Amino acid sequence: MTSQRFEPDHTSDDESRALRTEIRLDMVIEWDVPIRMSDGIVLRADIFRPAKEGRFPVLMSHGPYGKLLHFEDGYKTAWDRMVHEHPDVEAGSSNRYQSWEVADPEKWVPHDYICIRVDSRGAGRSPGYLETWSAQEIKDFARCIDWAGVQPWCNGKVGLSGISYYANNQWQVAAEKPKHLAAICVWEGFQDYYREMFFHGGIYCTFAQNWYDMQVKTVQHGVGKRGYRSRLNGEWVSGPVTLSEEQLGSNRIDMWDEIIKHPLIDEFHTCRTPDWNDIEVPVLSAANWGGQGLHPRGNFEGYMLAASKQKWLEVHGIEHWTHYYTDYGIAIQKRFFDYFLKGENNGWDREPKVRLQVRHPGETFVERTEENWPLPRTQWTRYHLEADNSALSTEPQQAAATLAFDALGDGFTFVTPPLAEETELTGPIAAKLNVSSSTKDADLFLVLRVFSADFNEVVFVGALDPHTPIAQGWLRASHRKLDLVRSLPFRPYHTHDEIQPLTPGEIYELDIELWPTSIVVPPGARIALSVRGKDYVYPGGSGGKLSNMKNEFTGCGPFLHDDPRDRPADVFGGTTTLHLGGGRENYVLLPIVPKAK
Repeated sequence: MTSQRFEPDHTSDDESRALRTEIRLDMVIEWDVPIRMSDGIVLRADIFRPAKEGRFPVLMSHGPYGKLLHFEDGYKTAWDRMVHEHPDVEAGSSNRYQSWEVADPEKWVPHDYICIRVDSRGAGRSPGYLETWSAQEIKDFARCIDWAGVQPWCNGKVGLSGISYYANNQWQVAAEKPKHLAAICVWEGFQDYYREMFFHGGIYCTFAQNWYDMQVKTVQHGVGKRGYRSRLNGEWVSGPVTLSEEQLGSNRIDMWDEIIKHPLIDEFHTCRTPDWNDIEVPVLSAANWGGQGLHPRGNFEGYMLAASKQKWLEVHGIEHWTHYYTDYGIAIQKRFFDYFLKGENNGWDREPKVRLQVRHPGETFVERTEENWPLPRTQWTRYHLEADNSALSTEPQQAAATLAFDALGDGFTFVTPPLAEETELTGPIAAKLNVSSSTKDADLFLVLRVFSADFNEVVFVGALDPHTPIAQGWLRASHRKLDLVRSLPFRPYHTHDEIQPLTPGEIYELDIELWPTSIVVPPGARIALSVRGKDYVYPGGSGGKLSNMKNEFTGCGPFLHDDPRDRPADVFGGTTTLHLGGGRENYVLLPIVPKAK
């Protein structure tokens, strides 16, 4: 039997108000407030506002994670780790209204802000067809912003706040230029769906399909009584209706089946990517050094590319959901929003454009401000690959040599001598390799690593994996074509618009992007570059897993590239050979930052 899409009735006059309104903790809380879209679909929003007269600015989030799902119920291991290690997150709040990756209203409403959480179309309490990051979803978001801006309790200014999904779509909706959008705070949000989530260097990443199963489909509108009951207000998180599995399936895009059908950049991908010339709103872009595999690239690229004349970059470490909620993170956000949404003369206009938490071994971070990104005083330095002893050297190898490895194997690791002095690497990274393959294609996985004087690897608590290496990069050799206009010496930019198969045995020059990073390497330690045919694996054992993730963490978190549909052994299971010396350049370009004078 052919399944039919479930289309709910449009909201009646009796339903055109909140499900209920209550006053708690000096907040007026309105549950399930209806916001009608241009096609008649009604999205549902929860509104937390000061229990007093006045007009106040709005902080809005819009996404598919279920606005009524409590943080602890949906993401328990993440919550437990965060509050155990950062007690300031819990302090000053009952935490009753905490939800995943959005603002805690108890930390904002007392400071005269209104927090609005909207379930996007097809998710949580909002009916409709679920298609993440679609053009329709962004149009809905823009409409919600302008709806909020004209409400009697709003001062006409709306800011956007949230992590990850609730940050990614800020880039998109900002390009739509809603009238009442006054500022965006993009906290760990990617901006290029092809390059940063779906296909790393043209290689399919399985994270997205697992994320969709674990975090989106579980709170789709219509899961109803088979899903969560909210501890926030007792309602069904994904209700009020309960639909059959057949109805649910017909009401959502099979996103990951669609992605595998689009291995090159086409309209499927470009419709989800903003025009940077249209982003003119003030921007605070907050990145995480340890977000290799998903977020940090987008925050750096967004900061560099957005047309806004008022933009700032902040970069931190530790887990990707944590600093947004800490006193440190909230203080930065409040200064930014107070200036642009309240008009407070708090000096934010004189805030340094770049604020970094520079990483040192041992999970140590030292704050420093800078003029721009990449850092203007960077000394871009080439470290060349040598066949003898698999060394990294500041001098290129002269004699021709080859190093061959299993194309699905561990490859080679090239290591510097012990460093004579402390060396800071902060910035984007690029590599150039000369490669041949025994087949018509090859995947390259590059990992920048640091080893202590006694050869223990230096890793960090990453955005997700507790054993994250310094930096990573990827490239499928058949995707080697460069966009010569957008490429930079420190950030090659591939078009991903055609497949150029390899002729077996022929040598090809590949330019490979490694995502930005920061590490201060102590004297006596070594810098290393691993050239692999598969994902990095931390040699020190398991990093456990999170309750909202499928796989155990072994160094790359959930960002793996092991789907056999994308990497068939007859194409990618041959032998890859590096061709060194003899006039061929093979190096990694490192961003060495001299000490400030």
